[in-house]
Amino acid sequence: MELNRNQWFLAGLVLLLLGLQFRMVDSVVLTPELTKFLADHTSRPVATANQTMGALMTAEPLAAKTVRPPEWVGWSLLSIGVVLILHAMSMRKPD
Repeated sequence: MELNRNQWFLAGLVLLLLGLQFRMVDSVVLTPELTKFLADHTSRPVATANQTMGALMTAEPLAAKTVRPPEWVGWSLLSIGVVLILHAMSMRKPD
């Protein structure tokens, strides 16, 4: 399947807006459910041994994890988005 001008433009616009969002956000706090899901499905558990025993004894949820994306992620998404938008503008209009 070949992508046309509108699809390239939409992909560029989405990446541009996502890059702006990453540039404006300093950190993201995950919900306790997502933190537990990540701890269960990755090899890097968030809870230490004493927190695990406490969590088993009491039904307290894990502490929410904070994610701080590096600065280069926002800049790279912005750059790729702008390049895709310019590429879409240089293509001929769809028939």
